[in-house]
Amino acid sequence: MKTLFSLTILFFSFNSILTAQEEKANHLLFWKKLEQHCGKAYAGKVVTAPVPKDFQQQELRMHFISCGEGQIRIPFVVGENRSRTWIFTLNDNSIQLKHDHRHEDGSPDDITMYGGTSPNTGFDSLQYFPADQETTDLIPFAAGNVWWVSISDSTFTYNLRRVSSDQPIRVEFDLTEEVKAPDAPWGWEK
Repeated sequence: MKTLFSLTILFFSFNSILTAQEEKANHLLFWKKLEQHCGKAYAGKVVTAPVPKDFQQQELRMHFISCGEGQIRIPFVVGENRSRTWIFTLNDNSIQLKHDHRHEDGSPDDITMYGGTSPNTGFDSLQYFPADQETTDLIPFAAGNVWWVSISDSTFTYNLRRVSSDQPIRVEFDLTEEVKAPDAPWGWEK
């Protein structure tokens, strides 16, 4: 009877450890989903209204341009504007999202490298990135910004919610159909 009781306790302890590890691994599962698209490019569209003026009548594309050493770089191209790159960095228990903005000559914009780090391991298909202190120092009105990214077999969404605004922004990309990769983002080499 003691052996059965000990085995039961051992089973439940092991099961609890596995469950905790699975929960902690959500950011890693999310990361693996991103990595599956390395080298690929996809078309997107703004699915919220109103569409930002600089996005209207523009082709939107994202390109998983580089993956490696705990970092995934995804240029987000709006028409001919190649100034934006999303940089995802894998940390021990979280993922960081930063926005690299460049001028056409490749020099950094005054407003660049803002974003945040997921406050927990999140979900395997969704990660949240509240504005970090660097963002608050750089763009004080963005202190309440929250970005989130979701990924499924068919879609990738980039979302922004500004606490000071009633109008979130959501850009959705179709992962079922690859498109021609855009030219390298400004200031970067392929």
